[in-house]
Amino acid sequence: MRKKVVLACEVCFHRNYSTMKKTDQDTRLEMNKFCKACNTHTIHRETK
Repeated sequence: MRKKVVLACEVCFHRNYSTMKKTDQDTRLEMNKFCKACNTHTIHRETK
């Protein structure tokens, strides 16, 4: 089963991306993505 999650930028906290993850994972998802607000590549973390 998969769950829809939202990713937010660590620098400016804009919620830029949404993705799917497995429901059996307990850790928060982290990805290096491009932030349109910061205009750079930053770490994006899963929000609550």
